[in-house]
Amino acid sequence: MSVKFYNTFKKISDSQFQKEKFRLQVELLKLQEWVLKNNKRLAIVFEGRDAAGKGSAIKHMVENLMPLHHRVFQLGSPTEKQNKSWFKTFEAQLPDVGEIVFFDRSWYSRAMIQPTMSYCTKGQYKYFLKNVNIWEKNQIERGVILIKIYLSVDKKTQVKRFEIRKNHSLKYWKLSQNDINSLSKWDTYSYYKLVMFEKTSTKFSPWTVINSNNKLTARLNALRYVLECIDYDDKINLKPKSWSFDSEEKKIKISGVIFNNLTQEQYKLLNQLKQII
Repeated sequence: MSVKFYNTFKKISDSQFQKEKFRLQVELLKLQEWVLKNNKRLAIVFEGRDAAGKGSAIKHMVENLMPLHHRVFQLGSPTEKQNKSWFKTFEAQLPDVGEIVFFDRSWYSRAMIQPTMSYCTKGQYKYFLKNVNIWEKNQIERGVILIKIYLSVDKKTQVKRFEIRKNHSLKYWKLSQNDINSLSKWDTYSYYKLVMFEKTSTKFSPWTVINSNNKLTARLNALRYVLECIDYDDKINLKPKSWSFDSEEKKIKISGVIFNNLTQEQYKLLNQLKQII
């Protein structure tokens, strides 16, 4: 099964983003209540290159959810035991009844970043591809609702975000030497990504690709896509609002600082910056 490309939003201002995010976050809370009320188990996987915006997309999803009924899981550097028991490592983190779990990278690290950077053996990689579809189908048959999202960023934008992290007093720690090393492996990662899509985008568990060069639109697209996947109670029409970018109030907030009374050119420039960072 081929992957689906989901990019409803193309261009959006900061104030439009805030309004639409609020509207969709209300719906996500309805979805969480539906999961809790009906003892459902929802797993949402986010994959993508470094600086694709996985963590920020998840952050904007969970910021108003009931904290006792959702988790965000990020493995970090796996131990030797976790590497050897890959599926069991993640099976232990799948949602309980009434819970949503967001995976900031997932078992699919074994399909992309690990073989790219030689963090796993060829045997481990082949075993993963051979068994992951069966494993996922078993989890779905046991009641897990699985949504798989890949955030796609181009090389130029990734380099810009690395530079911003490198020089940002509060974000420098997000840029590791491994992140920098991965730049030289861009084509290798791309190869493994395409193989992953070909082998693991199935009818019962498809991949959906969202362009994340613009972080604002990527966050809304990811949120909207999750909502569209499930028929929860009291669901509204999720069709995006119509608006004119040029008619928006020229005010924007970046890193906690509010910029007021901007010219059209100043507003567009700052808005473009915010969409990258």
